[in-house]
Order: sequence, then C-alpha cells, then structure tokens
Amino acid sequence: MNDATTTTEAAAVLTPTFAEALRVWAKIGILSFGGPAGQIALMHRVLVEEKKWIDEPRYLSALNFCMLLPGPEATQLATYVGWRLHGVKGGIAAGLLFVLPGALIILTLSILYAALGRLPAAEALMMGVKAAVLAIVVEALLRIARRGLKARADQFLAAAAFVAIFFFGVPFPLIVLAAAIYGFLRSSGASGIAPEPVSLIPLRQTMTTAVLWLAVWIAPLLGVAAWFGSSHVLAQIGLFFSKLAVVTFGGAYAVLAYMAQDVVQHFSWLSPGEMVDGLGLAETTPGPLILVTEFVGFLAAFRHGGGNPWAMGVLGAIVTLWATFAPCFLWIFVGAPYIEWLRTAPRLQSALAAVTAAVVGVILNLTVWFALHVLFGSITETWAGPLRLYLPQFASLNWIAVGLSALAVLLLFKHHRGVLETLSACAALSLVLYSLGLA
Repeated sequence: MNDATTTTEAAAVLTPTFAEALRVWAKIGILSFGGPAGQIALMHRVLVEEKKWIDEPRYLSALNFCMLLPGPEATQLATYVGWRLHGVKGGIAAGLLFVLPGALIILTLSILYAALGRLPAAEALMMGVKAAVLAIVVEALLRIARRGLKARADQFLAAAAFVAIFFFGVPFPLIVLAAAIYGFLRSSGASGIAPEPVSLIPLRQTMTTAVLWLAVWIAPLLGVAAWFGSSHVLAQIGLFFSKLAVVTFGGAYAVLAYMAQDVVQHFSWLSPGEMVDGLGLAETTPGPLILVTEFVGFLAAFRHGGGNPWAMGVLGAIVTLWATFAPCFLWIFVGAPYIEWLRTAPRLQSALAAVTAAVVGVILNLTVWFALHVLFGSITETWAGPLRLYLPQFASLNWIAVGLSALAVLLLFKHHRGVLETLSACAALSLVLYSLGLA
C-alpha cells in the first residue's frame, strides 16, 4: 500500500524538460486573455490539471503569496512555477514568455494609436471599446467583491477606502498600507500549524539574491537617467513606474486609479479618455492588463521625448516595461523559498484579506471615474475644503456611449460572452453607427 501511494504521488507531479516547458510557457503567453482571473484559470488548467507540473495546494499557496506582492500576480505566479520547475532560468523564461507576446502587440497598437488615434473613425472605434471596458470593470468589481468582502469588517474597509480615495484624494499606497496594518493587528496570530524554519535558505543567500536583482532592476534605469538627464521624460518614466511597481497592489484595475493621479493630473502625459483607451487596448490583447503602462510610457516619450518621436516612443515603452516587470523577478526569486512558511503565518494572511477588501473600494472608485469620463463629455473637478467632487455636465451625456455600455452589460452578465467578444461587438457597432452618421 505504501509503495502504491508513493507511486501515485510520484505520478501526480511531473517535471518537464526545459524545452517542453518553453513551448508551454509560449502557448500560455499567447493565449492569456481575460485578465488575471482568466490567466490564473488558464495556468491552473494547463499546469495543474493537464501537465501535472505542480499540485493544487502548492499552486494555491503560490497564488496567495503573489497576491501579497505588488505588481501583476499572474505574471509572478508564472515566474514562480517556472522557478520551481527549472530554477532561475525557468523563472526568467516563464515570466518573459508570459509578458512578451502581449507587450509586442501593445507596442504595435500604441504606434497605430499615435498615428491614427485622432481620426474620427478611430475615435468612434475606441468609444465602443471604452464603453465595453466600463462594463468589464463593473464585472471585475463584482467578482472581486464577492471574493474579498466576506465579513462586515471587510465591507467597512472597502467603503472607507472608496471614500478616502474618491472624495478626499488619499493616495492609493497609503490606503493599502493602512489596510495591511489593520489586517495584521486584527489577527490573533494563533495558528494550529507550527511555522516551518526558514533556515533552509541561508539569510546570506537571500540577501545576495535581493542585491543582484535590485541591481538588474535599477542599474539600467540609472543609465537612462545619466544618458538623457534626470529631468528627461525617459528618466521620469523610469522613476515613476519603478515607484508604481513597489506600491501597486490589486492589479491593473487598481493601478489605473493611482496612475491617473500623476499621469493625467501631474505629468499631463495623457488625457483621462486616453487612459481608458489604453486599458481597452490592454483588455483586447494577451498578457497582463498592467501592460497598459507600456501604452502610457510610449505616448509620454512620443510626445515629450524630443528628437525622433517614434524612436523615443519605443524607448519609452522599453523603459516602462523594464521598470514594471523587472521587480517581479526580484519579488519572486527572493520570496519563493519562503512560500511554504507563509502558509503558517496567520497575521500575513489577515493582512492580505484586509488589503483585498480595501482594493475593492479602490476599484469602485475606478468604476465611478471610468463611468464619468466615458458617459460624459465634460467633467469639472472641484474642491470644497478637503472634499473633492467630480461634477459632470449632464448636457454632455453621450447617449451612444450609454447604449454601448448597456449592450456590453447585456453580453457579459446575461449572455456570458467573453471579454474579447464583448469588446469586438461594441467596437464594431460603434464603427457602424459612425459610418451611418449617428456617432
């Protein structure tokens, strides 16, 4: 019986060759539509159910760990599984192949947007995309709320986070920090499982890994700043998105709310409508939704880089990608050896639950922000003391956008159509209305 059990366990988890893993990671990278939920489900089906390269408990433990980290959790999950299978080279290969297909497509679409984005037909097309994105964000809000708001305290955290960021302009990182501290302190710290010792990985080895990957992340960006000057837009992009990589908990929907505070209001790199356009492009392509940052970096450097705008735009996209995704390898290669220990740390699990609840409030803020800028042509932002108010001009309500958003809601919620199909339908209908002179 023991021999049979051992044989079954051995058959349950298989180790592929590196070449086989590369082919599978490339396939996942090309097919990873649908945002984090779709990507995590795709990896579960391929890696756990079909290939049996990692078992269910370890996959879920890794997912929980990645959700504690800033940055795109699906990318980091792929990097972790690659590391578990083939060490550092496996992690690098998995992470890169998860990101690169979508990154190349976003770069192409960014170039086309810079060239054609202001054409009436292109604007009509993007109006349909933006209307669909609004419904997609609502769906994401409801999905995350069902998962993250399991107790009354979590609902209170979500409401407080929404009020803080929407009405008082509290920075997103501060909200995350406060929620994490609250979650950590509210836990009793009791656990029925004794923590596993972390001495399996010497502290010196962990520090060496941290220093190495910190240098990989920061050194090229310092080189860009030294070459172009610290005030150049490329240096600003490197600094801004590096800061974003440290504080962006909650994925692309949450990061957009924080990005808007600086990208739109402080740097004036993009308009609110262009931010929504960028998320719409990221929604239609494989890879992490946080690739919306590449769109922002391209347009910022294209417009403000000087010299050849196309070359600057490409450099802006590269710098943005590096600043956004290089930290993922740092977090995973430093933290991966401790994932098993994390399963026995109830205070950290409680902190994660509180952050997840706060992120629901932030996504609600994003939903309202999207709705105002998609459905109204004119929005006035005003302050009454510490209170911030967004006042839409109701005469500027775009009824075509309202109808397209309603169509997207119908397709997503009633007919359960996919993201790509919904976006395509709304974009096509918007283009048809434009061709008929109705939009």
